[in-house]
Amino acid sequence: MTDDANAPWLIVGLGNPGPEYAANRHNVGFMVVDLLADRIGGKFKRAQKAQAQVVEGRMGPPGPANRRVILAKPMSYMNLSGGPVTALRDFYKVPTAHVVAVHDELDIDYGVLRLKLGGGDNGHNGLKSMTKAMTAEYHRVRFGIGRPPGRMQVADFVLKDFSSTERKELDYFVDRAADSVECLVAEGLERAQSAYNS
Repeated sequence: MTDDANAPWLIVGLGNPGPEYAANRHNVGFMVVDLLADRIGGKFKRAQKAQAQVVEGRMGPPGPANRRVILAKPMSYMNLSGGPVTALRDFYKVPTAHVVAVHDELDIDYGVLRLKLGGGDNGHNGLKSMTKAMTAEYHRVRFGIGRPPGRMQVADFVLKDFSSTERKELDYFVDRAADSVECLVAEGLERAQSAYNS
């Protein structure tokens, strides 16, 4: 598959399906793609060829920077995300470099964004599964959630809802993350990094 400038983009929000997980820190990827779906006026529906929900549409300003996008939420649970993502990539003929994973990141302060191409998984099970299924050469929008307080286990921390203090700013940070995805798709990684990597 060639990295064609006109090829579609696959924007994957990482999270766990089900209402009990909806407000968890680990589900911030779902929150961002939900907002992007609202922006392009789409409703998620079950994908035909993968265990995922998808919205198809266009993103970016009118003209050459307007891109065809597929927004996706794997319905497989976080640690099995690679299977659905790879199936969607192949079905929609998306180059791996046009795949964007939006996910929570422990080693970044709450609300801080970092965009990058490739790299390790840093213990994140969703990224680990994606990299195993299709190499590491996809984009990441890393949404900082900070480290667990005290001796709380990481698994407990990521599967808890954002705190009441965090929720006061959550909409703003999710909005900014969605903006960064739109910038990445329309203007490229360097432009998005200079605008949003804080």
